[in-house]
Amino acid sequence: MTMIQISPSVLACDFSKLGEEVRSVHEAGADMIHLDVMDGCFVPNISFGLPVIECLRRATDAFFDVHLMIDAPERYIERFAKAGADLISFHLEATEDPAACLRAIRACGKKAALAIKPNTPAEAVYPYLSLCDMILVMTVEPGYGGQALIPSTLDKVATLRRELQARSMYLPIQVDGGINRLTAAAAVRAGADVLVAGSAVFRAADRAAEIRALREV
Repeated sequence: MTMIQISPSVLACDFSKLGEEVRSVHEAGADMIHLDVMDGCFVPNISFGLPVIECLRRATDAFFDVHLMIDAPERYIERFAKAGADLISFHLEATEDPAACLRAIRACGKKAALAIKPNTPAEAVYPYLSLCDMILVMTVEPGYGGQALIPSTLDKVATLRRELQARSMYLPIQVDGGINRLTAAAAVRAGADVLVAGSAVFRAADRAAEIRALREV
């Protein structure tokens, strides 16, 4: 059985002490740190960008799982790679040439992931599976933390896992949005093995215990 990985989303942390918060969840056992970059165009919210990631990179050696929710991500791939990203995910819906973006990320020596929004069918990523190191299925509409998971999105996770198995391929499937102990169990049953959890981890009284609980669902 594949080990479940936990990637806490910093959107739910206390931004007045961002470096300390990131170190806290890393030390609590997080496998990676999920960094949501929003441009106010692709999604109706603005979060943070290159300077914040550059500063955080100097503060921790944690694996940075950078999720670009921006239009035309190809413009910024090299810069995010240099800023300290270890894995870069971008949205299929945000670019005219997903394959070129995936190749560009890999050319920078980083892992590449393709993300899809709730209304995008799982089949849309099939042409790009061989270029991916991970697939990210959004389980809420991207743009804001703290939303409830959309149950139908887990059907796409199951569809993707079946397709990968049919191709004798293994790729991690990450789910992002509304993940807590209850929904994590359903996501894992559907075939997810990388869980993005914001509020569930950062608002827990014992973050290490919460991460362990999510991993063991």
